[in-house]
Amino acid sequence: MGLRGQVRTRDGWALQHAVVTMTDMSGTQVLREGADENGAVRTDAALAPGPYTVVVTAVGYAPVASTALVTASGRAEVGTVILARQGGVELPPPGAWSLDPAHSAVSAVAQHLGISSVRGRFTEFGGRIEIAEGAAGTGSAGGGATTGGAGSAYGVEASRVDAVISAASIDTGNALRDKHLKSPDFLDVERFPEITYSSTGLTPAGPDRWTVRGLLSLHGVVREVDLDLSYLGTGPDPWGGVRAAFRATTELRREDFAMNYNQVVQAGISAIGTTLRVELDIQAVQGESVPGM
Repeated sequence: MGLRGQVRTRDGWALQHAVVTMTDMSGTQVLREGADENGAVRTDAALAPGPYTVVVTAVGYAPVASTALVTASGRAEVGTVILARQGGVELPPPGAWSLDPAHSAVSAVAQHLGISSVRGRFTEFGGRIEIAEGAAGTGSAGGGATTGGAGSAYGVEASRVDAVISAASIDTGNALRDKHLKSPDFLDVERFPEITYSSTGLTPAGPDRWTVRGLLSLHGVVREVDLDLSYLGTGPDPWGGVRAAFRATTELRREDFAMNYNQVVQAGISAIGTTLRVELDIQAVQGESVPGM
């Protein structure tokens, strides 16, 4: 009985201070409940069957409204509600931002034996983000065409990111597998020690979301690769700096980068999948370098 749901940010964190209210079709509030430390909302009092309006709010986030149907059992499920930060697709302040490897993660996930996933990460990488003048604060909250000032669209398009990854820093938690991944069958790290990415364009794709277009150099092959980027916000850190957080994902096909090793364990099933899901969780510090900590 009662209401069940979860409230989370776009990057998956629980919103402990979120508040959920329910009103019936006459506009009368029948429930108001705060999320717990896990972002969960749970009430036990039975609700009268029928449709309700559910509004989820949290300080600093855009509210979300939806319709929930209470069943004959007196229970309603709203699932996981995602709240986006207020401010839409606004970018961080203009200027240089340096990737902080100590508080970032570069991961790749591949299917293994057709039944599970193997996750690897690169432990050595760096990069630089340049937010162009005129870019900050120019995006529309709905992710449409940019407005609000001369040069705003050009500013967004001129912003860029450049990153370099040490191919030999791959770590899957298994030394034998890591050795194989560094071999000519896959990364061939002796011939191609670096993986690089340089952006060529940036366009809004929705609230707090962008599409980064760029060139990925991997295993001696250069391909156009788009990143699905979420901007998670900017704020001060304990060391006197300013940080911005991002999450980006993309999918790569091994054969596009001349990594054609394929051990078939049985008909139609490869030992390692041909598609890689790449996940980037990035913190960048304002300035040309990351301060020592």
